[in-house]
Amino acid sequence: MSQSYIWIGIAILFALIYKFVPREKLPSGIQPYLEKEPLAALMVGISSGFPYAMIGATLTTRLAQDGIDKKTVTAFSLIFLAYNFKWLWAWIVDGVKLPIIGRLGQRVSWMLFSGVFVIAAVANLALADPSVDVGYVALSAILVGIAGSTFDIVIDGYRIEVLKPDQLGVGSGMSQYGWRIGSAGAGALALVLAARYGWSIAYIACAAFALPAMITALLLGEPERHREPAKKKGILEMARSVYGPFTEFFQRNGALIALLFILLHKIGDTLANLTFRLLFEDLKFTNDEVAFYDVGLGFWAYLIGIFIGGYLYTKLGMKRSVLISLILMAVSNLSFAGLAASGHNNWAMAGAIGFENIASGIGGVALVAYFSALCDLRFTASQYALISAAASIVGRFLTGTTAGSLIEGMGYVNFYLLTTVAAVPGILLFWYMIRTGLVDEAAGTAGKTETGQTT
Repeated sequence: MSQSYIWIGIAILFALIYKFVPREKLPSGIQPYLEKEPLAALMVGISSGFPYAMIGATLTTRLAQDGIDKKTVTAFSLIFLAYNFKWLWAWIVDGVKLPIIGRLGQRVSWMLFSGVFVIAAVANLALADPSVDVGYVALSAILVGIAGSTFDIVIDGYRIEVLKPDQLGVGSGMSQYGWRIGSAGAGALALVLAARYGWSIAYIACAAFALPAMITALLLGEPERHREPAKKKGILEMARSVYGPFTEFFQRNGALIALLFILLHKIGDTLANLTFRLLFEDLKFTNDEVAFYDVGLGFWAYLIGIFIGGYLYTKLGMKRSVLISLILMAVSNLSFAGLAASGHNNWAMAGAIGFENIASGIGGVALVAYFSALCDLRFTASQYALISAAASIVGRFLTGTTAGSLIEGMGYVNFYLLTTVAAVPGILLFWYMIRTGLVDEAAGTAGKTETGQTT
């Protein structure tokens, strides 16, 4: 209950900042961040990040501490496939009007519905006990994955539509700030509470992280750029609402190359990230050490990375900033090979976590802005669901099916070297897209101004 008051207070604070702070007197580089649209992106980002933490690193730690073997633990990463297949039902969020609360607007009503769904799913997972029935834990985690991915569909659609084309860079940075606040805050809170009161209390407390997005939607209302779905008068029109978003995307020049990049660019990063907590557990880092370095230090390093990413995006533009971020994210995996070789070393832990999170922060700004620019405003939620789902599906599948065996067979050092090599194809493909002009040709209306220029 106390967290509810905290989030309500934060929402009111940002509303007061927007209303009363004289932005024209602030440095020009800060003014865009205090506009209501980027602030909204920050708040919905907070709620977007926490379900991921509940079934990601937090659940990995919980399972490992309950003595579940590595192969089973890494198999739980397949739960994230709910995020990868969310495009299958994203058209419902775009086109189906909810009864009663639908009067509040398409995006607002779905934000409230999916937020309640997430809270209920996380509370259910809180009551599951891995040591008694790991199968029920898996089912509960899958439910959180479905609820969280549905919440993501709504949040991404809301964020892209509430931002103006020239705010995509700033808005992407703010949404990444929010995502990390939500994921790191929930992860740290869960670790601290679990060590003192047990995992059930920890999970229930973290459910309050769904509130920022729900409150923001109620305060701001429907995005100005949202286009109401056309009324469906027959089976054919209903079918078009399902396949329309996808056929529109693939009709663009360079769409297949863009999709191939989306599939490949994050293989190494995803494969590495979902195994970090196993490494920390095997290196005998305590819960408090993991909370301090991975969650605490990682949080601030990520914020620094977002700031650097925003600066690079402003100075170098989308194309070069994306290419630089891809290279940095690939190299960051090497730092964990160094940590694995060093053993239980706090300095090595700080260095690996710091570099990885700075690189991820830089990449978050550039890549989210690029993926947002690929969307058509008529199908925002559906197309971004397809894009974001495709972005990590290969890495997640490989993690769930082979990561545990690879670690046991080749050791952590060689495993992280392998993830670095796996990132190279995505770098080369985006370089090719820049050289051939396909980055601009595959862009959608969300990334273009009224004159047709790509941001």
